[in-house]
Amino acid sequence: MGIALGQADHSSLIRLDGVVDISAAAELKAALLRAIEVGDEIRVSVNEAAELDVTALQLIWAAAREARLKSVGFALAWKAPESVRSFLASTGLTGLALLE
Repeated sequence: MGIALGQADHSSLIRLDGVVDISAAAELKAALLRAIEVGDEIRVSVNEAAELDVTALQLIWAAAREARLKSVGFALAWKAPESVRSFLASTGLTGLALLE
C-alpha cells in the first residue's frame, strides 16, 4: 500500500498503489487536503491500485467536491486493473473527470 503526493507549481499528483483501504484513510485524507490547499489542479492516479475500499472512494469523492467548491481542477486517472475499474464504475463516481 502506498500513497504518494507529488507537487509541481500549482498542480498535484496523488498516486495510489496496492490496497488502499481504511488503514490508509488518514494518509489519503492528508494528501488530498494538502493538494486542495496548494493547487489549481489535482490528479489522483489509481493506475497502480490493486484494490480500493469504500473509505478511499468516499475520501476521493469528498475531495473532488471540495475542489470544485474552491475552483480547483480534479481528475481521476484510472487505467487500473479491471477489478478496480469495475468497482469505480459501480460507485456512481461518473461526475469526476476520468483520464485513461
